[in-house]
Amino acid sequence: MALNSRETIIAVRKNGDGDLEAFKTSSGRVLDYQQALQEVNAGAIAGVNAFKGKDGEMYLRGDADGDPTNNLDNLPNFD
Repeated sequence: MALNSRETIIAVRKNGDGDLEAFKTSSGRVLDYQQALQEVNAGAIAGVNAFKGKDGEMYLRGDADGDPTNNLDNLPNFD
């Protein structure tokens, strides 16, 4: 799959605790956390990677590129 054909995450929705719970992609799709994890692992979404936390759960984070503006926590919110 060509890099330019992969979707990116452009906005996020957080729960009452400030934790990420949903993502909006560059094509306008809205993915819950588990859907986003599956798509990132499948290579369908660029600029994000999955990692295993100390609690053994899988989490998403933006690729480390030195640009804090595209970190998932810093993306615009959507309803």
